[in-house]
Amino acid sequence: MPAKKVEKKIIVKEDAAKKKFVRKSSTKEEIINQLMQSNLALQDKTADMIHAMKELTKRMDMMVALFEEAASQIKSGTDEPLMKKLEELLDQNKTIAKGLILLEKYVRERASAMPGFRPGPPSPEPF
Repeated sequence: MPAKKVEKKIIVKEDAAKKKFVRKSSTKEEIINQLMQSNLALQDKTADMIHAMKELTKRMDMMVALFEEAASQIKSGTDEPLMKKLEELLDQNKTIAKGLILLEKYVRERASAMPGFRPGPPSPEPF
């Protein structure tokens, strides 16, 4: 059986604004070979992606195990230096919150004492 000729369009760029279509005849076998090569390349890339996903899953599992171990150590209280630092941070946050509340009360009192004063973000400067 003789090979059947199939025509396909190929885009050739002459410049950025124009496109020229050129007809090139290919045999059916050439098209099948190109499709097979493309399919093999796609399979290769798919295998690479599966391998990379397995590696990523392993690393994520290791990271989750690390976080679980850290959480269990914090719950059991075996990590005393970390617990002390966390408690110090909590105390500092409480002190800062109290200071901000006192500052807000002060600004509100000043605003009510001064009739033209309105607390809020500064107005944008004109250009």
